[in-house]
Amino acid sequence: MAYAVRGRSSSLLGASVYRGRRDRPSLALTFDDGPSERTVDLLSLLSREGVCATFFLCGANVVRLPEVAREISAGGHEIGNHSHTHPLFCFRSPGFIESEFRRAQEAIEVTTGKTPKLLRAPFGVRWFGFRRMQRRLGLLGVMWTVIGLDWKLPAKDIVQRVAGRIGSPGQSVNGSIICLHDGRETRPHPDISVTLEAVAQLIPLFRERGFAFETVSQILCPTT
Repeated sequence: MAYAVRGRSSSLLGASVYRGRRDRPSLALTFDDGPSERTVDLLSLLSREGVCATFFLCGANVVRLPEVAREISAGGHEIGNHSHTHPLFCFRSPGFIESEFRRAQEAIEVTTGKTPKLLRAPFGVRWFGFRRMQRRLGLLGVMWTVIGLDWKLPAKDIVQRVAGRIGSPGQSVNGSIICLHDGRETRPHPDISVTLEAVAQLIPLFRERGFAFETVSQILCPTT
């Protein structure tokens, strides 16, 4: 049961991926729990580095900070659905699960004009009812290859953890999806300083190793 609920490679409760194609040296930076008041600092950093990322947004945060959500979209970043209020879905009903993602989907669409095609479950926890919800909303589940634990680790340990699990380009590490956070669930004014510091180090580090950065959708698709 634990594997079905939170296993990164599990699709037992709904279609899900945890990495992209392995035939080219690309990585996907992803950020959960936004938008927050500090997301604008992350967007400035990504813009300076010429990196597009994937942001899994909470609907309640989009409603609270619509201008930041629109800035994410305007920056060319991909937007995914991270539920409306960031609940833990264990033992929740299928109706509750669908309501959470439907509310977030509508908030994101109304605010940004973009319709998410990807979702990430809060805490990475899926439950019975996900498959039906994903089918009805047209959403693919996205887990991660490595999670930075940036809500509790200092920047140097985040960098060490992520970089240590993704070496130089090769079939085993190409297409890795990195999970970080630009918010802290739905709390206002979160401190994401360690995330910003870690990202500022990880981007040049991985470029030196020969990786390019893509969105999740790009990293899942073949080169055309």
